Amino acid sequence: MKVGFIGVGNMGAGMAGRLLEGGCAVQACDLVPGKVQALVRQGARAAATPVHAAAGAHALIVCVVDARQSAEVLFGERGAAAALAPGSAVLLCPTIAPQDAQQLASRLAEHDLDPIEAPMSGGPARAREGSMSLMVACADAVFERHRWLLERLASRLFRVGTRWGDGARTKLVNNLLAAINLAGAAEAIALAERLGLDAARTLEVIEQSSGQSWIGSDRMRRAIAGDYAPRAHVTLLQKDTGLALDAARAAGFAGLLGPLAHEAFNRAAAAGDAELDDAALLRLFRQP
Repeated sequence: MKVGFIGVGNMGAGMAGRLLEGGCAVQACDLVPGKVQALVRQGARAAATPVHAAAGAHALIVCVVDARQSAEVLFGERGAAAALAPGSAVLLCPTIAPQDAQQLASRLAEHDLDPIEAPMSGGPARAREGSMSLMVACADAVFERHRWLLERLASRLFRVGTRWGDGARTKLVNNLLAAINLAGAAEAIALAERLGLDAARTLEVIEQSSGQSWIGSDRMRRAIAGDYAPRAHVTLLQKDTGLALDAARAAGFAGLLGPLAHEAFNRAAAAGDAELDDAALLRLFRQP
């Protein structure tokens, strides 16, 4: 089977590598040539534009940053949608607003394509090994037609509904909680240090106690070691918490912790850490 990828950053590259290992032909397109070449060395074919990534593909996986980029790579001047055969699957993996997911899926359906909302979670390593989560929203028939691809990509496959936009809604709820947990973990470790405790030893206690969270453990372990190499930039959770708060306002919901987490990521970005790994949130709470 031939699968096109548009966007082969940390998550896209992991998924593409997974499919290559399973015998799929992969056509990779990205604005950064080095990312494509890394996959070419694994057996992928370089695609100069989105339309080249889609040519002859049975499925297309879109792993760009936001809704604007998604619309451009699908329906722009060199957009991929026009090059796909009817019935081809298009996986929409970015974290975007529900209304944007609905609009993109509707336009894909007008092209006789099979839109599948598939926001992802778990990080690059899990994407590569196929153990990440996909939050899937699509018609039941579409899911069954393309189950082979979804199951190859993710062992944690969640059917969140058939309504377009429900994948985005689920991902925003998840990412808002992830941001709250990460901000709380960073604050707690910074407090431990201020109290004269050993940060690594304190994290070990937390990991076996009631304060444990996956994202807190994953990010604070890196932060304590001074490792801020970007796996997920600060700007991603800054964006996602903003989208989650927009969705909350549209639903008439006013939370307490979400706005505080969003403000923490805003402050970290303003402090110059926008392009660092979101583990860098610890640096914000270490400030006097």
